[in-house]
Amino acid sequence: MVTVNIELVQKEYGFEAVDVHGNKARFDNSLDHGGQNFGVSPMQSMLMALGTCSGIDVVSILKKMRQDLTGYKMVITGEREKKELPAVWEKVHVVFYLHGTIEEAKANQAISLSIEKYCSVAETLRRAGATITWELKLNEQAN
Repeated sequence: MVTVNIELVQKEYGFEAVDVHGNKARFDNSLDHGGQNFGVSPMQSMLMALGTCSGIDVVSILKKMRQDLTGYKMVITGEREKKELPAVWEKVHVVFYLHGTIEEAKANQAISLSIEKYCSVAETLRRAGATITWELKLNEQAN
């Protein structure tokens, strides 16, 4: 069982989450819904969790494939349901910007394995009805 502690620490909606190791994350409602820009919104944190979950997988897989990864960035966009409450993520698109001496086929394989097989966050989003798409930009700069 995993336990986290959540406490309201900033007026209105500013929460701080702490895991069992003392790592902290700050959350807030969006500005247009009364938030104070204290932290990330819970729904955006899901996209961040997808990125970091997949990122850990991809780095690990590329390392096992003996690929020389020298830089890594992701840009994730998402669309939520309209006129629905709760408004879950419907579409999520991930752009992987990988740098280094990396074979394109191996990079694609690593990403595919992560998104389709290993990343628990991706699977959680899929089970909630989200479609996740992705693309690779090898040795290109992010906008």
